Amino acid sequence: MGQEDTRTAASSASCVGSDCRGRAAAGRSRRIAAPGSHLCAVCRDRLVAEVRQLPYLYEECGRRLSGTDQPRERTSGGPLPGMPFNAAASEARSAILGALRSWAGLVVEERRSGTSRDTVPVLAALLMRHADWLAAHGAASDVCEEISALVRRSRRVIDPEPLSRVAIGTCVETDCSGELTAMVRPQQSHRPAEIVCDRNPSHHWLGHEWLQLSRRLAQEKTRWLTAPDIARLWGIAPGSVYRHASERSWRRQSRTGRTYYHESDVRDTLDRRAQRA
Repeated sequence: MGQEDTRTAASSASCVGSDCRGRAAAGRSRRIAAPGSHLCAVCRDRLVAEVRQLPYLYEECGRRLSGTDQPRERTSGGPLPGMPFNAAASEARSAILGALRSWAGLVVEERRSGTSRDTVPVLAALLMRHADWLAAHGAASDVCEEISALVRRSRRVIDPEPLSRVAIGTCVETDCSGELTAMVRPQQSHRPAEIVCDRNPSHHWLGHEWLQLSRRLAQEKTRWLTAPDIARLWGIAPGSVYRHASERSWRRQSRTGRTYYHESDVRDTLDRRAQRA
């Protein structure tokens, strides 16, 4: 067996990927790795999904280098006059580029597969093309762990708004053991809530999409929503909710002094509005 075969030969042991590592931490059993790989199909797909996000996260962090797009923590002395700088965004970008260069270097060295340019999109594309090879490599656990950490770190940089986190339950996607969490931003931000899976970042829905998705968890014939609920789910101002309700004649009912609107009427109006936007 050659040197490369020795390094990449995978056993039929338990998966070492991010999703299965989370399962083990929660007291659940890991999945069995796919034949010839150290990762199960779910963890291999998660690795690809997270690598695919890195160019976007790299660019988003770049937009925050000036420190003007997002609030930053105050430091003693502050930045130099006229020279605001988001150190966290810069460090996240450096970490993304450094990690991609490192893992791409492994691919180039052992597979003799080069790249034409040393840029984040090109390096990420290289890793995605060789995802199965990385999954079978002895470093599969390390690459999964580092890429997942980069995604989490970068997202904290680009979206530092305080969030209210509400546990939803087990992910509704087939063969996913993740837990779903609703992340609700302050109402004044006018950004929609999000439902995310802690195991697979591709399992992700905006708040208003959850209303339809939740029917896969429990069958509900009719759902009624308050104006604050609608504002948070769609990320619009509460005043806009009442305007749409009046203009579109949403069905409503009152309970204990609060007004509730019929979900289907709300969706018909606001989903169409989102599509036009």
